[in-house]
Amino acid sequence: MPSRLETDPSASSPAALRGMHTLPGPPGLPIFGNMLQAEPMRFHQTAERWSERYGNLFRIKMGNKQVLVVADAEVIGRVLRDRPAPFGRGVRLRQIAAEMGITGLFTANTEVWQRQRPMVMSAFAPNNIRRYFPALVAVTQRLETRWRRAARAGTAIDLQADLMRYTVDVTAGLAFGAAMNTLESDDNVIQQHLNAIFPMVGQRLLAPLPYWRWFKLARDRSLDRHLVEVHRAVAGFIDAARARLRADPERLENPDNLIEAMIAARDAPGSALTDQDVAGNVLTMLLAGEDTTANTLAWLLHLLSDQPAVREQLHAESARVLGPESVATEFALAGALTFAEACTHEAMRLKPVAPFLLLEAYEDAEVAGIRVPRGAMVMLLTRRAATDGRNFAEPLRFHPERWLEDEELSGRSSAPKRASMPFGGGPRLCPGRYLALLEIKMVVSMLFRNFEIDSVATADGSPVEERLPFTMEPVGLRMKLRERAQSVPPPG
Repeated sequence: MPSRLETDPSASSPAALRGMHTLPGPPGLPIFGNMLQAEPMRFHQTAERWSERYGNLFRIKMGNKQVLVVADAEVIGRVLRDRPAPFGRGVRLRQIAAEMGITGLFTANTEVWQRQRPMVMSAFAPNNIRRYFPALVAVTQRLETRWRRAARAGTAIDLQADLMRYTVDVTAGLAFGAAMNTLESDDNVIQQHLNAIFPMVGQRLLAPLPYWRWFKLARDRSLDRHLVEVHRAVAGFIDAARARLRADPERLENPDNLIEAMIAARDAPGSALTDQDVAGNVLTMLLAGEDTTANTLAWLLHLLSDQPAVREQLHAESARVLGPESVATEFALAGALTFAEACTHEAMRLKPVAPFLLLEAYEDAEVAGIRVPRGAMVMLLTRRAATDGRNFAEPLRFHPERWLEDEELSGRSSAPKRASMPFGGGPRLCPGRYLALLEIKMVVSMLFRNFEIDSVATADGSPVEERLPFTMEPVGLRMKLRERAQSVPPPG
């Protein structure tokens, strides 16, 4: 395949490009480069500090890999729009994911990505999500019941644990047609398995050497056991869906859940999809559906904890939209929760679960006049770009109204939707973004319709830490609620 430098007349000529070695950057160590200069679970914070020192375009080295680091929103947007060429998921990420059997759209490149994307996009189409909406309502009502019990008992809620239960139940119900109910039963066995996988992906991705290919530590043997159980669960979801389709062939035209939609696409005449494509994307959906949405909700509620005026606005909107109901029971109501959505976008700007994206050049490329040779990496500091004062007034302030203002009145050269990219951008924009926003608005409207927040904080009151096992999560948040008097149902 010819490179962009050969086919795009707008790209700088090779002779005019600068090499990555001409850029500033932190000094590294032999063999390891800069990999040992940051704690793996807080690597994003170190990279952002380097950007403060070296600017929006600098270089680092991760092992033997040269890395171009970009923190400029316009350049990041251009890189994302140019995909799927010339940048894709890194070889190391794809190898690690393949070893674990996570071979879905997220890690795919080139023709594999092109083959799988229509199947996944069709599964997440708004019309399909609308059809699964009653299941989402039922899970949200279970979360409401759980939080009422905690409020009446005066007990602190382990926020992330409850939100993980919620997203697992939603994903299992909407995606797989499986009536999983960890919110009421506390039977979170599959959740425990899932929680063990993502951190190991992150650890292996930033490990100096792939030691696990030669010998396994206790944590690697534990991971293998968790993977066996999760793959067994995925196989069960697929077998159950195929049985439903055999019993009712009309489901092929009108599937009842996302896995049925994927199997229907796999079995369509002329399809190049495989059973492995389906299985890999089912597992990817289960992992991503639990982790990203739950962490976004946890960060949002933490940011709202010291914003009483914003919380009252959310209550007013929820009361107006939901009326006498305690949760949104009609699909159209979610679209009217505009302030809740604005708060969500602001939380994702300040606390994105993916504060950076790491890509690999699979052909010679150019970024902002810098030559990026095949095999080199590009790290896009999306959070750093989204908190740049050139794009947002008072960039570190939680100000959801900025998402409701006319961009012509904002006094900024870049509209927020172009500078903040929590779902990525370009052709590889996250296919699950519509469902994620819907889940978040369901929880937020239920919460502020029925409860008042006393606190969202760590147990000892210390500042909340950011940790990046794979997606960025808050450490140790606990929430205390009080029921709003006008929404208290009778006990029992």
